[in-house]
Amino acid sequence: MKSPSWHRDEIILALDLYRTLDSKDMTKNNPKVIELSELLNELPIHERNMQNEKFRNTNGVQLKLSNFKYIDPDFAGKGMSGCSNQDKEVFFEFMGKDEELHAIASQIKLVISNKDINCKLNKIEDEEDYSAKEGKVIYKLHKLRERDRKINNKKKTQYFEKYGKLDCEVCGFDFQKSYGDLGIGFIEAHHRVPLSELNGEKTTKLNDLALVCSNCHRMLHRSVSIDELKKQIK
Repeated sequence: MKSPSWHRDEIILALDLYRTLDSKDMTKNNPKVIELSELLNELPIHERNMQNEKFRNTNGVQLKLSNFKYIDPDFAGKGMSGCSNQDKEVFFEFMGKDEELHAIASQIKLVISNKDINCKLNKIEDEEDYSAKEGKVIYKLHKLRERDRKINNKKKTQYFEKYGKLDCEVCGFDFQKSYGDLGIGFIEAHHRVPLSELNGEKTTKLNDLALVCSNCHRMLHRSVSIDELKKQIK
């Protein structure tokens, strides 16, 4: 079985390693290359039945680093061709932004290191229209935070006690007002903390959540803030 194409998260992790190693050290026997290979096998991205004994092994990691050499205009050698368009996109997106790249890579690693959260992320289905520079792992963590029923119910109770209704904090849509008894108590929770600030250890607080309608929620997941979306609606 052919291994699946490299995902954005995987490319970010490999590029972060590329930025920290000397060219001569980008070998399959380098402990950091071995460590990355093991890490890639823990990512909650690809279906387990798509992985085989060669999946993201040290040879594959070494080849990806060689692909970056081929793309890198500052590399004097040749590198290995055969890189993907996404390899090039991510490489040039973070060119000159090593600190930002490393911060995102570290964030992904922190989430993966939490075995309990990593297992839960595997159960969250992908969304076709999601788009986040931090990649799928952090986006899935965002979704996981939103699905915590206990904190969501507390947020709804707090909001209802203050305003006497559950309306969208962006557009004001009220499910009960529009759908009657069918809409009683219905509203969705959006994790307002930016993806770049999420990690696998932070506990969600009531102020981290916003109550929104389904339509606004989908728009907020297109990397738009609540204030920005409010302005667009007005």
